[in-house]
Order: sequence, then structure tokens, then C-alpha cells
Amino acid sequence: MPIAPHLVKRPGLGRGLVARAASAFAMLATASCSNAQPTDAPAPPPVATAPACAVAIPALSGRVTDLAEMMTADREAALSERLAALEARKGPQLFVVTVATLDGRAIDEFSLCHANHWGVGHKDVDDGVILLVAPKERRVRIEVGYGLEKALTDAEAQKVLDEVVLPRFLAQDFPGGIDAGADAIIKEIG
Repeated sequence: MPIAPHLVKRPGLGRGLVARAASAFAMLATASCSNAQPTDAPAPPPVATAPACAVAIPALSGRVTDLAEMMTADREAALSERLAALEARKGPQLFVVTVATLDGRAIDEFSLCHANHWGVGHKDVDDGVILLVAPKERRVRIEVGYGLEKALTDAEAQKVLDEVVLPRFLAQDFPGGIDAGADAIIKEIG
């Protein structure tokens, strides 16, 4: 069955994001800069903070937190080393997180809540990125901090999902999709 594109509108951003679905693995993908605003809009209130999160937030165990157990320990360790090298070389922080479930929440709300709680990105720079995968709900998202908006735009993040991550996920190569997605993000921000 061919992949059918669907337009998903996100309130407040005024941008359409494309999500692709397929019968093999109908993974919806979204990409967003966490504080993206239309240029004529007033400044937003602060984004959700940890106390506003209605679910328990697990501890961030490292640069790769594989709570859904999608990767082997060796692959996880190798990816962690590449993410640490990015931060040491260029400064931006990239975290890869897989979760067993979104607990009934929208993936954008879930990723923002967790990013804020974990403190992803350096304070006052907001240069963090999360690649979040929720296999049960078939959702994947790249959450981009405001400080990296120019290096990794919504369109570029969506392209990473559409052209790099989702084809591997559709072929049932979930670790390969995560690895390749992280490498593509590193290429954009590093």
C-alpha cells in the first residue's frame, strides 16, 4: 500500500506539517521548533513546565534513553558516543528518547513537557533537540529548541523524518531509523 500524505495543522504556528502513514507501520511524524511563533504574534507565555505535566516523567538516563527497548546496548552506546562528541565539538545537545507509551497525550505536548523537565539544551541558549519515538502510538517527533531554529528548521526536521527515519521504520528497521535520524540531525546542527 502506498504512503498517503496527510496535512496536519498545528494551532498557533500557522504551518502545515506533513505526516505519512502506511499499513506496515503507520508512524505519524511531526517536527517543531519548540518556541516557533508567527513574526507578528506577541511573545508567548512560558512553555509548559514540569509541575504542569500530568504524568510521571522518568529520569533521563543519558543521551540515549531507550525506555521502549528498541535498540541493542551496543548500538545505544555507539549512538551515545556520537551525541556526546557533538556536544563537545559544537555545543548543541541532542537526546534520543524512546517511550513505551505517550500516556494518551499528544506527542508535541509530551515532548515539550519532558524537554523542559529534563533541561535539554543549555540555559539561556535553548540549543537542545530531542528525537522522540513512541512505537505503541506509532509517533515520532523532532523537538527543536528555539536557539537551533535557524540550524534545524521545521521543514528540515520534517525532511529528516520523511526521508531518513520513516522509510527505515516502514521497513521494520527501527534501530536503523533512530541511528540514521540522529546522524541526519547531527549533520544539520553540527
